[in-house]
Amino acid sequence: MVIRPVNAVPDLGVMLDSKLIVQQHVNKVASACFYHIRRLKQIRRLIGPEVAATFMSAFILSKLDYCNAILAGLPESTIAPL
Repeated sequence: MVIRPVNAVPDLGVMLDSKLIVQQHVNKVASACFYHIRRLKQIRRLIGPEVAATFMSAFILSKLDYCNAILAGLPESTIAPL
């Protein structure tokens, strides 16, 4: 078995790198949010606008709210994708 170095590792759903820069985590969260938005766009006409808004709030806010304390104090340029 060969152990290979990696740039970042997931820990409790947060991507951490050796310098504790959370840019990869921010990119991953933004990507997941856009994925859910695209998926909801496909079924929006089937479920109605109110249900779609509820789903969007649930999916997107849960992604943004999970471990948001690690984002405190980061520069605007880092959290801008969110």
